[in-house]
Amino acid sequence: MALSSHARINRVGWNRTSDDYQRTHSPQLIWGIPEEKLRVLGDVRGKRVLELGCGAGQWTIRLARRGARAVGLDLSERQLDHAIRLMSETGVHAPLVHASAESTPFADGAFDVVFCDHGATSFCDPQLVVPEAARILRPGGLFAFNMSSPLLDICWPGGGEGVGETLRLEYFSLHRIEVEDEVSFQLPYGEWIRLFRRSGLVVEDLVELRPAPDAETTYDFHAPLEWARRWPAENIWVLRKSGA
Repeated sequence: MALSSHARINRVGWNRTSDDYQRTHSPQLIWGIPEEKLRVLGDVRGKRVLELGCGAGQWTIRLARRGARAVGLDLSERQLDHAIRLMSETGVHAPLVHASAESTPFADGAFDVVFCDHGATSFCDPQLVVPEAARILRPGGLFAFNMSSPLLDICWPGGGEGVGETLRLEYFSLHRIEVEDEVSFQLPYGEWIRLFRRSGLVVEDLVELRPAPDAETTYDFHAPLEWARRWPAENIWVLRKSGA
């Protein structure tokens, strides 16, 4: 399957910025709230787990250490170069796949868990990536992904301006968001739920993340701490494939 126009744009952008990104943000994502506190993925021992948009493979490595049969997928060759380096440094190795999350090379029902943390589900068209994630999940499998909240996106016009307290984008028109050489995606909450239902996914939870009062982040383009303490800047959809 040929890459979509936005996938081509994002691949070029990530290949160009990957070195700087990993140098600055490698230790954590946004506020770094640990899985031990969130308990979204649960016990992964022996489970087939796929990370969509694995970047340098930090999550893939951690889950492999916890006994998962982990696989990392990313569209950016340069991000995967960093994943190979990090696996060599840590001595933890897992398969890495160069592909778009909108059209993966995996068989139906290949995984027990598919997840993403500010990766492919932020930069892929939801109408493509959600059905694809559902396809490669076994019945009863878990699909969980973290991304910016719709509230953050409608309060942040992008470019040089940061997120504010004014609604800037039309909520009901949310879909493709273009900022310079990057394309991201978002949907209104009702559209997300209808898409999940069409894809055979059942919503188990929506975790709206609130950082600790003393939390720190390396992401200066994201919501300031004061903003994220008042309104959800990130949310995790927790979904289960029906038919178990």
